[in-house]
Amino acid sequence: MNRSSVKRSKERTLEEAAHLLKKVNLDVLERGHLQLLVRLLISLQLQMVHISTACKKVDQMLQHLAKVDHQLVFEETQARLTTIVVSEQTLTLEDLRRACMFLEDSVVGRDVWQEFCPLFVSKLSELFSYILKQESLRDGPLCYLAVKVCLQIFQLLSREVAPAVWDKDKRSPAVQNILQALTDIILGQSSNRDTRLLAGTAMAMLINTASDRNSGVVAAWSVFQSFHKEPWLLTVGALQVQCRPTEGDGVGRLAMSRGLLTCCQSHILLSSCEDGREGCLLLDVLFPLFSALCEEKLDCHYLAFEVFTLWLKKVKACVGDIWKMTGGRLLPNCSSLQQQLISIIWTNAESPVEGVSDCARVAFSLLLDVYEMDCVQFGDTAKPLYLTLLQRIIQLPWESKAKYHRLSALLPYLGTDKVLDQYAELPDHLLKCMSNDHLSPSGSELYKCLIQHQRKELCGDSSKSESDLANHWAKRWLSVLLEALTSHVVLLQSNGSTYLLPSTLQVFPSAVEPLLAFLDPFSPGHLCAWAFIMSSYRATTGASPWVLQGNSTLKTLQLALGSADDKIRLAALNVLCCSPKTKETPSVEELEIMRTFIPQNLNSESSLFRQHFQAAVRRFLVRIRDGCLAQVKQQKGKEDTSQTESSQESLSQGIGFVDWLCQLACYNLKPGHCYQRKKTALLLMSALFETCTDTWSPNKKKGQPPVNMGCLIHCARLRGQWDFFSRERLLVVISCLEDSTNEIRELSAGLLVRFFPPTVPDDIAASLLTRTKKLLSSPRVQQAQMGALMMKVLHHKWQGLPEHCKLNSDINISGGRNIQAYSVIRFLVKELDDHYLTAKTDLLLAARTKPIHGVLSALQRCLLEASCSIYDSLDPALTTEVLSLLEKISLLLLGVLHGHCHTESDAPPSFCDMGNAINSLIEHSSEGEQGDRGEDCVLLSEEHSLVLTCCWVSLKETGILLGSLVERILSESKPATCFLTKQQLRRASDIFKNILLKCRHWGAVEGCCVGFTRFCSSLLGSSDPDLRDIPAHMLQQGLQAVQSPSSTSVTRRAAGLPMLILCVLSAEEASKTRPLLAHSMKILMDTARTPLPENWDQTLDIPQVCAVHTLQALVRGSGLGVAILQFAPTVATLSLTMLSSPCWAMRNAALQLYSSLCSRMLGQRPSSEEGATKHGMSPHAFFHHYSSLKPVLVEELRVAAFDLQAPPEDARLRLQPSLYPILTLLSQLQPGVQDSAETLADFLPPLLQLSASPIYSVRVMASKALVAMTPPSDYMNIVVKLTTQLPHTPEHCSHNRLHGQLLQIKALLDRALSTDCASPAELHAAVSAIEASVWLASSLQRCPLVRGAYITVVELLRRCCCETFLSKLFDILVHELRAPQQGLQVGLSSFHQQAINFLCADHQWACDIWETFPAASCDLKLALVTWVVESQTSLISHLKDLIKGVLQSSLREALLSPMVEYRRTHLAALVAVITRENSPPPPAFLEEPVLECLDLLLKDLEGQQGGSEFLSHALHGASHLLSQCSKDSVIERWCDILESHRSPDSLEVLRVACAEALCVAGLPLMTQNRIPPTITIKLLSTGLYLLQDQSQLVRTKAASFISLVHHTKGGSQRSVYLIQVNLTVPLLLDLLLEECWKTPGAVEVLLSHVPHSDLRSLLSEDSADIGCGSLYEQDDANVFAEPSVISAHVLPYLLHMVEKHSESLVLAQSLSTWAEENTPQLLGNLALCKDLKPAETLTLLMDPQFHSTLCGLLTRTVLLLHLLKTCDNMQHLCEPSALQMTLKEVCSLLSRQGVSLGCALVSAVASVTQGLSISKNCSC
Repeated sequence: MNRSSVKRSKERTLEEAAHLLKKVNLDVLERGHLQLLVRLLISLQLQMVHISTACKKVDQMLQHLAKVDHQLVFEETQARLTTIVVSEQTLTLEDLRRACMFLEDSVVGRDVWQEFCPLFVSKLSELFSYILKQESLRDGPLCYLAVKVCLQIFQLLSREVAPAVWDKDKRSPAVQNILQALTDIILGQSSNRDTRLLAGTAMAMLINTASDRNSGVVAAWSVFQSFHKEPWLLTVGALQVQCRPTEGDGVGRLAMSRGLLTCCQSHILLSSCEDGREGCLLLDVLFPLFSALCEEKLDCHYLAFEVFTLWLKKVKACVGDIWKMTGGRLLPNCSSLQQQLISIIWTNAESPVEGVSDCARVAFSLLLDVYEMDCVQFGDTAKPLYLTLLQRIIQLPWESKAKYHRLSALLPYLGTDKVLDQYAELPDHLLKCMSNDHLSPSGSELYKCLIQHQRKELCGDSSKSESDLANHWAKRWLSVLLEALTSHVVLLQSNGSTYLLPSTLQVFPSAVEPLLAFLDPFSPGHLCAWAFIMSSYRATTGASPWVLQGNSTLKTLQLALGSADDKIRLAALNVLCCSPKTKETPSVEELEIMRTFIPQNLNSESSLFRQHFQAAVRRFLVRIRDGCLAQVKQQKGKEDTSQTESSQESLSQGIGFVDWLCQLACYNLKPGHCYQRKKTALLLMSALFETCTDTWSPNKKKGQPPVNMGCLIHCARLRGQWDFFSRERLLVVISCLEDSTNEIRELSAGLLVRFFPPTVPDDIAASLLTRTKKLLSSPRVQQAQMGALMMKVLHHKWQGLPEHCKLNSDINISGGRNIQAYSVIRFLVKELDDHYLTAKTDLLLAARTKPIHGVLSALQRCLLEASCSIYDSLDPALTTEVLSLLEKISLLLLGVLHGHCHTESDAPPSFCDMGNAINSLIEHSSEGEQGDRGEDCVLLSEEHSLVLTCCWVSLKETGILLGSLVERILSESKPATCFLTKQQLRRASDIFKNILLKCRHWGAVEGCCVGFTRFCSSLLGSSDPDLRDIPAHMLQQGLQAVQSPSSTSVTRRAAGLPMLILCVLSAEEASKTRPLLAHSMKILMDTARTPLPENWDQTLDIPQVCAVHTLQALVRGSGLGVAILQFAPTVATLSLTMLSSPCWAMRNAALQLYSSLCSRMLGQRPSSEEGATKHGMSPHAFFHHYSSLKPVLVEELRVAAFDLQAPPEDARLRLQPSLYPILTLLSQLQPGVQDSAETLADFLPPLLQLSASPIYSVRVMASKALVAMTPPSDYMNIVVKLTTQLPHTPEHCSHNRLHGQLLQIKALLDRALSTDCASPAELHAAVSAIEASVWLASSLQRCPLVRGAYITVVELLRRCCCETFLSKLFDILVHELRAPQQGLQVGLSSFHQQAINFLCADHQWACDIWETFPAASCDLKLALVTWVVESQTSLISHLKDLIKGVLQSSLREALLSPMVEYRRTHLAALVAVITRENSPPPPAFLEEPVLECLDLLLKDLEGQQGGSEFLSHALHGASHLLSQCSKDSVIERWCDILESHRSPDSLEVLRVACAEALCVAGLPLMTQNRIPPTITIKLLSTGLYLLQDQSQLVRTKAASFISLVHHTKGGSQRSVYLIQVNLTVPLLLDLLLEECWKTPGAVEVLLSHVPHSDLRSLLSEDSADIGCGSLYEQDDANVFAEPSVISAHVLPYLLHMVEKHSESLVLAQSLSTWAEENTPQLLGNLALCKDLKPAETLTLLMDPQFHSTLCGLLTRTVLLLHLLKTCDNMQHLCEPSALQMTLKEVCSLLSRQGVSLGCALVSAVASVTQGLSISKNCSC
């Protein structure tokens, strides 16, 4: 178990012990017995010094005993502490831990320490003298604990310590020595930051022991005089020590500041200096000190801001004394201190350093509190700072996260009305926040603050009822919340329901009424909102939702539970499951609804849905469990018969539901079911076991079973239920261990280990062990992992295994080790040795039959995931053997990849060398086999893949096992008992070094890094300096390898060398100063800066390139976190410089480094470009944190801009490689932040000048960067300036500059208009200048790019332009579009498209353009149809009809066009117009040209011509035309096309098109009765196939078809309600049974969905052996298909058709023919089933094909039996009674063997055999 699990286990035991102790009468105990009990408790306390809460619980028991005999407890405690104090040895780590515990967690212990204080202080003094002499001890845990003990002594034993400090006559040399040690630690002798901070606190606590005020003041001032560069004498009372500053990182100053603010009394902090200077320590010394540190770019930036927050808290606490001291206000308006505080908070709110922004948020609230107190004290009622801050906050862009935090803090001081009146856009901005995951928490917090304060303000009027309060809320917020809840934007709706809605109902519970009043469940989005509101209402208020809307509530709930939308179903499920009262037993209706809902939702593809589904069912089970427990308890004490009967019925229903759920989960775990169903079933089973068993889980804080859970389990067992861990269910869960997905395997193994009993039946254990051994020898990595997981399960179940299944029973175990654990590991080590020897002899044979990686993985799981200690599984000899084997394995495999075994001095081989080496090995292993594979074959052979996979996976597993093993051993061992010697650890480091530096395969390197990081972390955290030197030495070797020239190919890209360096540096303790990181960065940057040699060879690696690649790895590595940011400006400058290198490899590496660094500096952002700047830092914050980068970037931009200033005649292309990367970085900064100090003004001139760049991408990126760097107040100023510079005539203008200026105008205008930053006057000036340059759209401007850019600018200003100008522009554009093209012009097609987009935005202009479509050129037609495809706006009816008619009339021409793009786009445009129609067209007679088009489309579809995208559009278009056709021959062709494309082997886009075709044509054909039943049954069969498709989109669209048919045939006049996919299957089958049961082929169609039943052929096939040499197996075309599930759906309908056979001769003939053909085979396979014992070998039990075939066999047998019983003329085929008995026998046998048949099949068998009526709704 992990540490937290052990902790909770001990705490639980101690709680029980304390409870029992209180019941014992201690007064009657003899003193000797009491003494034994006291000693036992103290011993227990000493064993648990690591667990403070456990020590306190033991101390509570000791205090209870002390009430009986205090002297005894005191003496026993004193005896234990005497061993620490009196010992002549130096204090150890364990001594200090015990001392801490007795000081902190023991009342009696503190009494004893008061007596021993002088002696113990002397011991501490000696310890510090010893510690400070050794660097390893100064930086380790011993020093930290020593400082911690000092702090506790100064705090808890202050009376004993004070005389030794402040009394000259009693001063103690020991205390003086401790003070000197603390001072040295604070000033940098220790590199452990936590130790230094704690020492600062201890120093302040010592000062706090001063008996008089003056002494403490003098000491405190003396401390801050010690922060000089020169040595200084520090005086604390009677003690004086020498201060020797050694650090410059600011931690010492922070440590003392933090300590004083935390511990010192107020009078010390507010004191003045003795020399008469004005000011106090708090305001005039501490504030300047840490405010300066907040500005410095140090690694301790978070600590500086934490101290700043502490300072504000202290100021707030002492503000009254400050007023008295200063005689005036602390924060007068516009004072220097006020401005400084605001500046610090404002500039650090966007800090990339983790935690700083949160501290800034707290600091802002504290500042407002202090200001409020200041104003109240001095009668300042205006309080102008609040409004100033509000205006400043409003000016921030809505994308700024800090905006909402600051508003939340400011809100209480201004009131909601003032904030909302001043900030009218706030509701809209909150909705935008809810559309972004990054901003939704801060936005929702602001909303909650707003409505809480709104209620607080309204509650001042006591006459207002809850309904009145809700109505007041609704005036401002109802429309906002409804917009969020009914939105089509997924994030907005989700966050609105998660954040806004619960807050609303918590504050205004009655708001539910106005919310529900506006909803119509059949309107789009309203059903989802209804479900959210109801579930949130029940969860937050606990009130019943059923009374809100009367009888309609349950109907609406049923609609929601059957919705196709996952969110709606989940919300509706929460209505059923959630309840604040866990004892609220579910009603009968709720139980029935859940029984229906759960089976329908087991195969959801959404992982989020499955998680919430599990959580909801768990809550439901908790309600059942707690309700049933309450009823069991009531039944024991009540005699009322009526109440007892009612309680018994309720109890029976609850127990029955749980039992049913367990059966359901088990059935859905059988092989053959899809991953989604199995995952959900396992999650439900886990929830059930956690809730309804008495298994206590130590790793959980909450959710443990009730103490009396056994009563309920016993009650259920008496009823024959709740046998959760039966043999059958054990076999089902075991079968999941061989699932193809890792998640299913891990979940099932977790259930077996956690919940199933340790006893395993003998036969199952033997089969499982045999199966495990075979899987461990499989070359397939997945199967080997299965074997490793099975071995882990066997390891945990070892005590329950029978004797003949156990391994190594003859092993001698010594040292009290766990024989079971040790024997498993011993067995695996022997297996590993055997596999290694096989590989050493013949690696190809080993790769086929005994690969190494499976046993390595099993060893890792059994050693590292076991609940026992590592010392139970290993001894020194076995550890040595394991390490030796790992070393030999790594050398062998690396030697194979090198082509020889001497790899010590070799560089990593190239991929070509590795391939040649493996090929040579294969040829050597197959000496006698001649096989010419052909020299031109580029595919790897099977043998090559086997060897390569064996090598790299084994190397990866070696690294993971070795690192994790060393970590586990070192963490559990003491220095004297550690298995591992220093020599062994050095050998282990060589293994890692060899793998990382001599293996090229990235999988091996990456996997090895996991173990190597753990290895380094364990060694660097050790107190032994020799162990810490091992990673440091490896790092030095790695850095030397970087600096040394290499002879390998440049494709190496530094191989695993960067990862080696990264792993060591990531393992370095974050609490220290990271000296290894600083040293490595210096070496790497110096190496990268080294000039290239004159004769460098670009075909070889060079050290400079390797250094840059290594820097990139460090920047990207998550292990270093923000520690790398202190080097960011230097690394950025280096990478920009390296972009100009003549070496391509260097430029490539530098660009990758720069990209990674930008991502790290800017923080995590969405991958989509449109959201990139929303999560970025503002330019002001960015250059505040990386100030040294600003002059570098500005200078680069100026140089690039200067190169563009040359006269036109001297113009030439000057490339500056760093320019585009710089512009990219600037463009990713968050725009819209006001730059009042004009710190960014230097960027604007060069950015404006870059509009003339001859490089297109530079002009585009410069326009984006300009927006980011321009303050909002200057947007329109620059726009006006740029527009006035536009030429009015074509003479003397630069196309590049003109294009760049237009791009900048567009970018700035877009931002200004979207943020409402443009005044009418500025807009008018810009529009006037734009209108005056209308020639830019005409042919006078020869550059199409410029013309297109001009049009996009006009589009932004269209609403401001005059009609005359727009009319003129229309004429110009139309003329340009109709003018014949003269030659090829770059960008002309783009201009045409932009012109069309602009013209068609006006409906009248669009009509004019489209009416001339037949006469237009091909390019213009393409632009028009492209506009239709890309247009997101809805078209007015007239224009839509016009476009549709034009597209249909020109369809034939388009289909015959030689231009492929036009054909595809024309067809897509037609489909787009049709799709946007609200209703299908009425049937009409198709004219001959349209029929010809339909024929052309069908021919293309039949001939598979034109590509998948064209074919999908063709099928959609043909279906639209077909919907108006009544020719059976054409419809028949169309049906055949659907049947050919519905196959899982078809492309997904075509299967989607099939489903859409059903909606477009199938719906009108079926609902208008225009097709015969034979075609209807084809359409329904296609729909049934598509409902089982692998693609969720296909299934959803097929379900839409069924929903539409159901809706239309039902005659509903309301809007269409889309039903969940699983619910549409029975609807489709109902339709098929209703309309097609007499149709020829109906039986065959249903049977085609039942899997084949030939079990004999399956068993006789040569199944793939586990040890086969094949690495891969073919995946199914449709992994989502579930034959057994669809069989369960189909079987009842087949049985109903049998009952109707007498009504149709055709049906009777079909059934008779089927029975004649299939009876012999079915009987033979049934006989075969009697001899099957799948549980013996587990092979069949885990084979999906077996379960599928068995399901088909039993389904067909049930059908045959029902047919024989119903039709007298068929009994000659078989005796019904004999078949019935055989069927029962087979079902019973298979059930005992672990084959789950499912309640649907079992129910059908029971119904047929007993002659009961057949239910179509019997599904499980």
